[in-house]
Amino acid sequence: MATQKPQRTPEEVEDIILRKIFLVTLKENQENSSSDPKVVYLERTAAEILSEGKSLLLSRDLMERVLIDRLSGDFPNSESPFLYLIGCYRRAHEEIKKISNMKDKTLRSEMEAAAKQAKKLAASYARIHLGNPEWFSNGNLRDSNLKTGSSLSSNSPLLPLLFAEVSSGVMLDGFGGNELGSGVDCPPGFLEEFFKDSDFDTLDQILKGLYEDLRGSVLKVSALGNFQQPLRALLYLAHFPVCAKSLVNHPWWIPKGVYLNGRVIEMTSILGPFFHVSALPDHTIFKSQPDVGQQCFSEASTRRQDNSFIKTIMNTLYDGLAEVLLCLLKNTETRESVLEYLAEVINKNASRAHIQVDPISCASSGMFVNLSAVMLRLCEPFLDANLTKRDKIDPNYVFYSNRLDLRGLTALHATSEEVSEWMNKDNPVKTDGTRPHGDGENRLLQSQEATSSGSTLSVKPTSSSGEKAKYPFICECFFMTARVLNLGLLKAFSDFKHLVQDISRCEDTLATLKAMQGQAASSQLELDISRLEKEIELYSQEKFCYEAQILKDGALIQHALSFYRLMVIWLVGLVGGFKMPLPSTCPMEFASMPEHFVEDAMELLIFSSRIPRALDGVLLDDFMNFIIMFMASPQFIKNPYLRAKMVEVLNCWMPRGSGSSATSTLFDGHQLSLEYLVRNLLKLYVDIEFTGSHTQFYDKFNIRHNIAELLEYLWQVPSHRNAWKQIAKEEEKGVYLNFLNFLINDSIYLLDESLNKILELKELEAEMSNSAEWERRSAQERQERTRLFHSQENIIRIDMKLANEDVSMLAFTSEQITAPFLLPEMVERVASMLNYFLLQLVGPQRKSLSLKDPVKYEFRPKELLEQIVRIYVHLARGDAKNIFPAAISSDGRSYNEQLFSAAADVLRRIGMDGRIIEDFIELGAKAKAAASEAMDTEAALGDIPDEFLDPIQYTLMKDPVILPSSRITVDRPVIQRHLLSDSTDPFNRSHLTADMLIPHTELKARIQEFIRSRELKRRGEGLNMQSSKGTIQPTSGEMLID
Repeated sequence: MATQKPQRTPEEVEDIILRKIFLVTLKENQENSSSDPKVVYLERTAAEILSEGKSLLLSRDLMERVLIDRLSGDFPNSESPFLYLIGCYRRAHEEIKKISNMKDKTLRSEMEAAAKQAKKLAASYARIHLGNPEWFSNGNLRDSNLKTGSSLSSNSPLLPLLFAEVSSGVMLDGFGGNELGSGVDCPPGFLEEFFKDSDFDTLDQILKGLYEDLRGSVLKVSALGNFQQPLRALLYLAHFPVCAKSLVNHPWWIPKGVYLNGRVIEMTSILGPFFHVSALPDHTIFKSQPDVGQQCFSEASTRRQDNSFIKTIMNTLYDGLAEVLLCLLKNTETRESVLEYLAEVINKNASRAHIQVDPISCASSGMFVNLSAVMLRLCEPFLDANLTKRDKIDPNYVFYSNRLDLRGLTALHATSEEVSEWMNKDNPVKTDGTRPHGDGENRLLQSQEATSSGSTLSVKPTSSSGEKAKYPFICECFFMTARVLNLGLLKAFSDFKHLVQDISRCEDTLATLKAMQGQAASSQLELDISRLEKEIELYSQEKFCYEAQILKDGALIQHALSFYRLMVIWLVGLVGGFKMPLPSTCPMEFASMPEHFVEDAMELLIFSSRIPRALDGVLLDDFMNFIIMFMASPQFIKNPYLRAKMVEVLNCWMPRGSGSSATSTLFDGHQLSLEYLVRNLLKLYVDIEFTGSHTQFYDKFNIRHNIAELLEYLWQVPSHRNAWKQIAKEEEKGVYLNFLNFLINDSIYLLDESLNKILELKELEAEMSNSAEWERRSAQERQERTRLFHSQENIIRIDMKLANEDVSMLAFTSEQITAPFLLPEMVERVASMLNYFLLQLVGPQRKSLSLKDPVKYEFRPKELLEQIVRIYVHLARGDAKNIFPAAISSDGRSYNEQLFSAAADVLRRIGMDGRIIEDFIELGAKAKAAASEAMDTEAALGDIPDEFLDPIQYTLMKDPVILPSSRITVDRPVIQRHLLSDSTDPFNRSHLTADMLIPHTELKARIQEFIRSRELKRRGEGLNMQSSKGTIQPTSGEMLID
């Protein structure tokens, strides 16, 4: 029968547990210890304990003493101090699990307390060791590194543990997975114990190295690399207040130095490399690995069609970084440092807004797109549908915040001098009616409590005694996000657009070179073709990267749209809300806002409108109302190109041009739209004539093209057509007359330019078709002439398209609106234009304009002729005073009676409405009669005194007026026609408007008397003028269109 083992005392049990945890013994050859080579016999410690009269049993009282001696001793084959302490913690954790099975509750409780104390002691001494490595390892920390299966070379032994901790039980993506820290097992709860209860001074030095290593682990890592473990590790640390404080106090939190720029911050700050992780292309020097373009889009045939995984990966990054920043922002000790970091990144990268960005001095597009996505996540709490917190956004931030450099940005309307003058004025405080301090100091910003009281402040916040003005986080976040989006997401849109244009240009050039190769191959040509093909391949890879990270991320674009909805609603609040008409003067708060706030909103709308379904579910009504309010208000938004961009947005939203159902009701369901849309489009059409740019002459055609397309659509909507007719009636002598004048000017220029270019193109065609002559030319000359040929083709195509639009608008509007066309200052201009078009289409030059493929160049002469004839007929039908025929026949440059019959013949052959043809022939007959009558009158008047002749047209004046500045007398219709295009005195360029003209009543009376006397003389003498009538030389029928 076996003897029963003697029952161990609690002290003996404690001794056994602590010996197992610390791998030490106080007795030589002690049972259960001598066989384990890792167990160390602490001979000196045992002697000291015996000398003190104590038993050689390990206890809680002796625990720390024994641990110090174990760490301080030099024992053969022993682990490094840090690895040993990690092991102690792990063994203590294992012992606690075993202790939980003890049946004796009292013993279990005592042993748990001992093991927990051992855990705490191990973590505490791990901190002490890492903070003072010379204490236990002679200053050599390399032995403390945890051995891992990865290639990670780290100076901080905590890093592998940290990676193991954040990866345990978490399935990361397949790109890099859990490779960092693999093979390392972090004892449960060790890191929390390590960081939780420590003071800042103890941990700060340890964390400095850890943060530097963490930063290094993601340096130049792309979206396909392993950034997730370092990101999780960073987030893990940020949750500990002491770690968060250490992070923002790190010298590399915001690097300092005279050479500090945007790129330096990106590559050297702690957070910079995390923000650099991206799928977007970057400069070769800073290129991340693995290369996303090469990995995913290297071959056109094998490109992944489904690249949504990149969007998923990037959203993991966005979420993680946003959580890190949010964690730091919630901590009052670290919030200010986060805002300072963001401000520094924004301010040092201000030049990213330039067209050409220096990649050496500016942070990458990847960083700023990532930062855009993160800032939008920080904005989410105040982007609710009702925007209930927008009152916390204070416009005075732009003027008085020292955080962001906003005052140097181009404003919506105010100049920097105007802003400075306004800021220095002692205006009354609008919120409570009191006056500001008279000592010239800036007034103190109202407290955050006042800011959140429910109304936007109108006071100018200041700081006394040099204290910085304080703004609520929502206000800071709003303006920072606006800047980041301008330098990030919106800049990326612009870069993508230019990239697509570059690809298109390269493909056009490649097609030209290949065509030349077929005619005459050369080694240089082969090299050029090969170079271009490689360029197109690289550009295409970059394009796919942009699409994968940005265009395919519908949530990112919708978040940005939500932000800019807040932006436009907030801006409108500065001028009194969504109501028209606008105030008579522009409030300085609105006028001083950075111009890019509005421009970015418009660019985003344009870009997203071209992405299928991107606008689905987006609230667009506020954008629509904003555009209608400001697109024709130069006193609020000075830049005409920015107002023109608003029309481009509307153009994208036309139901026939947009694939989204979100825009289908925007044009006919809004009161502002019905009342002001057509009016403001007509006004902008006029305003855009003078943009102040050196390219204004050419720019206006592109802008008016968008307006014309929109107006053509609106004419088809009955409510808008009625509004248009009402405007034409009310503004007959105002904006509508100006609109009509510029429409006619553009039509004449564009058609004339197109027809001349067609003649030049035919000459080039003839050159190239003469094979013998063409081959004799040098390769370079042939290349230049070929490029010129393609260039002329493009110009003709664009100009003809624009000319067709303008003539079409004249045709459909003249059917129901004729009065403005028939005004004295306009009727001769209209008649001359129509005569000129008719001459070009059915006159002698007709055959020289024939092209092999006219449709290719948007040249449709039959359709154009139909439109011209319809305008003639529409105006004739509305000509109650019968002045139109005389205006037609008085055109000495293009009028020829035979053109009417020639045009009628063509129209019959193409099957035009017979009633239109009849009315057109009748108009031609009336014009012929008017011509005959005019010649009778001219003969009757004889020699006309020079003082009765208009000095511009040299025709008899009917309503003479004096120009106030030059004091020259001109005919009113002539000068009014001039003023439609140019508000200056034609003789001295001084400012002149129609209401400044001075009637010359005395001269008018003398002219009338002169006409009467000559008429009486003619009648009295009974002259027969029929025999002396002039005849118009007929044009040879062979030269007319047949």
